[in-house]
Amino acid sequence: MFQFPGQGKPAQGILFDSDFGATIDTVLALALLHGLEAKREARVASISINRPGLKAAQLCDVIEKFYASATTGPLAQFVVGTPVGLIANGDAPVPYANLLAATRIKSVNDTAEPATLLRNVLTAQYDKTAVVVLSGPPTNLAAILNLNGGRALVEQKVKLLSIAGDVDPSFLSKWPTPIAIARKEIGTQVLFPASSIETDFAYAPNHPIADAYRAYHAMPYDAPTCAMAAALYGARPKEGYFQLSGRYLVPDPTQSEKLLAAYTQLASAKPVPRVPRKPVVDADAKQ
Repeated sequence: MFQFPGQGKPAQGILFDSDFGATIDTVLALALLHGLEAKREARVASISINRPGLKAAQLCDVIEKFYASATTGPLAQFVVGTPVGLIANGDAPVPYANLLAATRIKSVNDTAEPATLLRNVLTAQYDKTAVVVLSGPPTNLAAILNLNGGRALVEQKVKLLSIAGDVDPSFLSKWPTPIAIARKEIGTQVLFPASSIETDFAYAPNHPIADAYRAYHAMPYDAPTCAMAAALYGARPKEGYFQLSGRYLVPDPTQSEKLLAAYTQLASAKPVPRVPRKPVVDADAKQ
């Protein structure tokens, strides 16, 4: 096995399960997670899509290719692209078709079955370190709970489920870990500014996040940030961006400026070379 001397415990793994591309804030949330990855605060461990949509998976792939491009040279052979899980039945359009020419995903066969992907990725995480960020219906998360041993695995590996928007209470009652919920209205308290798209992303002439933002709606417009709120809280729950009322995130007006700075700086962060992940070693297996 290839070793990476001096590498300590990796940053927390984020499993991002969303209705990707249905709204622009899921695209911004993925960019934010990559900004956290650039700071070594988190790893985008998996991406899964909880609605039919091959084009959404292709957009994920184009974005992931952009962020992976910073890793070059001999190290690149040890960096595996972030898996994309996709429900196989049907398709749904996204307004980003002109961005998909560079995708490596040509059919559903080039994606992973979401529940199996989530289970496999969770198996590789240290106990109580993984964060699941959900935007959209909990179809894939419900499916992993129904797998043999899936519920126990989730309880063992996941420290927090951070949700954007409303979710069926029957699912919430079955999920075995702590939950935080960013309701849709929290995304309208601090909007993502169009000015950031025009200036902060200009370092890359064909930045897929900026291109997707422009394709989603006629510019200039400021975008809701509900999915960004869930992603940011999932990775930085102790930073004080939000107050908590039970499970629900509550806007803190005194933190609005700090929150906006976090959104824009993290989402627009330049890609950095990825560090190959040190594999989890079962302590009982050591000799």
